[in-house]
Amino acid sequence: MSALRLATSAARRAPRTFALGRRGYAEAADKIKLSLVLPHQAIFTSADVVQVNLAAATGDMGILANHAPTIEPLRPGVVEVIESGNQSKKWFVSGGFATVHPNNKLTINAVEAAPLEAFSAEAVRANLQEALRVAAGNGSEEDKVEARIEADVYEALQHALAK
Repeated sequence: MSALRLATSAARRAPRTFALGRRGYAEAADKIKLSLVLPHQAIFTSADVVQVNLAAATGDMGILANHAPTIEPLRPGVVEVIESGNQSKKWFVSGGFATVHPNNKLTINAVEAAPLEAFSAEAVRANLQEALRVAAGNGSEEDKVEARIEADVYEALQHALAK
């Protein structure tokens, strides 16, 4: 009998003493350790949360416990943090990165973030119109590009407030 057949035969007869690790859905009791950090402030520092919904560049994502590790660039949009008891907090971020680490850790590094309720729909609308006017105007190319970026952020903010 060849060595390979002998090893295979012995492996089949050996008792299974280890369990295979399988990835499954998060259970209700599972939590994520969330850190939401700005250059000048930490909004959450290893806070236990149930779920985080975010606006990734590839599309909207919901992060639960046991999520596969990933790094996602963020587009301007809402980061919704769902805490125990289904309490929800919404923050508007202008961009950044979200990193899902092993062991139920999520780090969000954002350039700027503010609570969604801190924005006025009228002020956003007026600022959007001004940014679009500058972007379409006769200013320098640099001014037009900056105004277009500003308009993109205001459009995302306007969309978030409409929900």
